[in-house]
Amino acid sequence: MSEPSSDNRPRQVSQRRPGSIQIARIAGVPVYVNLSWILVAFLIAFYLRGTFENQVPDLGGWSFVVAFVFAVLLYASVLVHEIAHVVVARRFGLPVRAITLQFLGGLSEIEEEPQTPWREFAVAVVGPLTSIALGAIGWVGYSAVSGPPLLEVLLYQLAVANMLVGAFNLLPGLPLDGGRILRAGVWAVSKRPHLGTTVAGWAGRGVAVLVVLLPWTLLTTSVGSPNLLYVVWSVFLAVFLWAGSSQALMSARIRRKLPAVQARTLARRGVPVPSELPLSEAIRRAQQTHAGSLVVVDTDGRPTGLVSEAAVLATPEHRRPWISVGDVARRIEPGLVLNVDLTGEALVRAMGGTPATEYLLVEPNGQVFGVLATADVDGALARS
Repeated sequence: MSEPSSDNRPRQVSQRRPGSIQIARIAGVPVYVNLSWILVAFLIAFYLRGTFENQVPDLGGWSFVVAFVFAVLLYASVLVHEIAHVVVARRFGLPVRAITLQFLGGLSEIEEEPQTPWREFAVAVVGPLTSIALGAIGWVGYSAVSGPPLLEVLLYQLAVANMLVGAFNLLPGLPLDGGRILRAGVWAVSKRPHLGTTVAGWAGRGVAVLVVLLPWTLLTTSVGSPNLLYVVWSVFLAVFLWAGSSQALMSARIRRKLPAVQARTLARRGVPVPSELPLSEAIRRAQQTHAGSLVVVDTDGRPTGLVSEAAVLATPEHRRPWISVGDVARRIEPGLVLNVDLTGEALVRAMGGTPATEYLLVEPNGQVFGVLATADVDGALARS
């Protein structure tokens, strides 16, 4: 499935992802495999080994190995599904952070929202269509092949699995691709993208409930009590869908508030201080001038660092005369300097490029305007 970054502050790609390993780089996009995939691959192999053994009795103990190979091929198909999302997203100029294969499938981390309903639809629908196309290719291959039996079984299972992956992802609820298709439709009709997200998010919760009920409503009537594995798997899927839809609803609420967030109105006045100045004296100067932040400057008066408010509060008052402001400051990097005219989503995206607690705000001509605290932005979003 495709999904924009769930965090409303897109971050730079980290080269280290705990629990995941990078296996490739496709069109400049890193591809990761989460270690949880290994567990699911073994579960798939354990569950399907009997199917392969029944269909190809000569396999014997190799049935588990063949079932594991099937799991690998299935996730390879999922990777093709995600690559399709990436290709279309990149064609529309959307930056893609990474592709991750995990225990419930794949995730294309698209860092920005598509700018139009059509682009949203195109990025979303291409994944399920790719899976269905792979399933159709597998079915054609199965119908055309007359042997060996092992190849026939593999083609049949891959055809069915890809068809199911495509159909499941078309269910109309976030975070599935079908939810993004529904969002695009509501967006196109209402001209309100956030309404589309809200509708698709609630639809996702409805799909989650149906997924939990499915084993009981279908299997109970046909074969009696549902298989324990079906029940557990449906609960896993439902939890995943509920969490994803809830995250989408929260994102919609936040994005509705973003236009009211303006760097200029949230800026704090910054008092310039030399790095060797005792922290206690710097705080006194800030209080005297009613400044809300401290900016470290060099001998020429140029800003070189921002004092962390959290570090100041964490420093005991009796130690402040013996600590210099340079000891509790962060050196100013390019990503910590923001245009004071930034507002809304552009401001949040700029902050997300270099996560920090304070940013230096400058006028278009380079003149220092003040300091923006991340806490103030969070507070504005909570209040609005």
